[in-house]
Amino acid sequence: MIHSYVIISIAVLLSVMILVMIGQKLKVAYPIFLVIAGLLISLIPGMPHIEIEPDLVFLIFLPPILFEAAWFTSWQDFHKWRKQIFSMAFGLVFLTSIVVAYLSSSIIPGLTVAMGFLLGGVNSPPDAVAATSVLKHMKIPKKITSILEGESLINDASSLIVFKFALAAVISGQFIWRDAVQDFFLMAVGGVAVGVAAGFLFGALLRIIPSNSNIDTVMTLIVPYIMYVGAEHFHFSGVLAVVAGGLLMSYNSHCYLSHTSRIQSGNVWSVLIFLMNTIIFILIGLELPVVVAAMKDYTISEGIFYSVVIGGAIIFTRILYSYAVMYFPRLCSKELRLKVPKPDWREPFIISFAAMRGVVSLAAALSIPAFLPNGEAFPHRNIILFVTFVIILITLVGQGLLLTPILKWLKIDDAGSELPEEKQEVILMRKLKETALHKMENDFSELAEKNTLVRHQKHKLETEMMLMADKAQCMASTGDYVNAVNENKDVLRQIIQAQRNELHRMKKEKIFDDHVMRTIEMQLDFDEAKITGFSHS
Repeated sequence: MIHSYVIISIAVLLSVMILVMIGQKLKVAYPIFLVIAGLLISLIPGMPHIEIEPDLVFLIFLPPILFEAAWFTSWQDFHKWRKQIFSMAFGLVFLTSIVVAYLSSSIIPGLTVAMGFLLGGVNSPPDAVAATSVLKHMKIPKKITSILEGESLINDASSLIVFKFALAAVISGQFIWRDAVQDFFLMAVGGVAVGVAAGFLFGALLRIIPSNSNIDTVMTLIVPYIMYVGAEHFHFSGVLAVVAGGLLMSYNSHCYLSHTSRIQSGNVWSVLIFLMNTIIFILIGLELPVVVAAMKDYTISEGIFYSVVIGGAIIFTRILYSYAVMYFPRLCSKELRLKVPKPDWREPFIISFAAMRGVVSLAAALSIPAFLPNGEAFPHRNIILFVTFVIILITLVGQGLLLTPILKWLKIDDAGSELPEEKQEVILMRKLKETALHKMENDFSELAEKNTLVRHQKHKLETEMMLMADKAQCMASTGDYVNAVNENKDVLRQIIQAQRNELHRMKKEKIFDDHVMRTIEMQLDFDEAKITGFSHS
């Protein structure tokens, strides 16, 4: 039995990786391609029905995905755009839930407002994984990416809180606004407190107790689960606990993680999250037979009609809200109109159109119990599940595929950035090299005269300072700088490849130890990564 499970698991993983490679070849973001592939696979006759277990998503997949997203979130960008992020993550989620609640209850026969809030809570949050994965390879302003990623970090918490209150209202038959507002703040504040406390605790533990890169990496894998489970145990928001803890630990990581731990844990996390994402999106597509099979009280055409109307309302609400957030404060404040430049009308549209629903919405819908406490079937569960599934397809596949041509049509760029990343990099590196050379001249000048290795290190720093000065001078002409950088990168890559070929030739001579050869090869890899960047796409 175990043997067959292992073979099936390997076959599934191999198939998914092949599908991802095909998607890359076709230049389609892998979340979109995997969902489409899953849909097609689910239509194969005799294909077994695979149902997503909600607890699997919330407990196994969600904590590490949120933690990784929080870890690599820019504190500076998050703080800079915090008003828009929190407005979208909370205000828009609640507004969308209200719109969906009253619209769905008016067009779906028998659906109450409480059940409508349940549907709204399920479908209000854009998916963090989908947004990040789809937008990663698109050239859009950094501001838009920062807002979308920051919003998707937090909105799962607000939407799941709405979902829990709506579910309780349907089951109990009553809803008290005052109690709901108090419980909401308690869950949010409590979740953040648990995450911050856990972040401080594990940071102090790693700083005080001696460890190595293997232990540090394993600890980073365990921490998000402890944060999530700990918060949920006290009925707080596990999502906010993981996000708050991840942001805190990332900001202070230099205090307790060595350079080897950062490199190793970064690589491990990259592979882990990629693997989880691929499994999640293929599972969404494979849910089609399960969702269709549940449609007993409605026809497929009715379900599609409800889904298109509600999905359109969700998209339209987000567009209106995005423009209101962008322009309404300017209309109310003359001082703001004078101080702040007029915003680009294209930005709110992209922020609206790039909001795609994903696995959290589907898992939340599937977590609705099949029966009420009195034994009766949960009312309208099948249509809520179907509408959610279709909305995911509309936003993820539909909007995701249209996003690239829309971006080309809008011709939006990052011209508003204060400093290009290349210039920032040169300025930072020059300051660091100046600090290193200053340290060398003040503390080790005498040693450099006696020690040849130290003297060479000093000469190397001086040479690198000259290189930084040449780069800064070359940036005066953008075209010349781009050409010079590309030519320099090409030369360096060819030199490294020649070294790698020579290393491979020497391996065949079997004169040097294999572990020494691997160490040198890794150094060449790091040298090349400095040129190409640490891309895992």
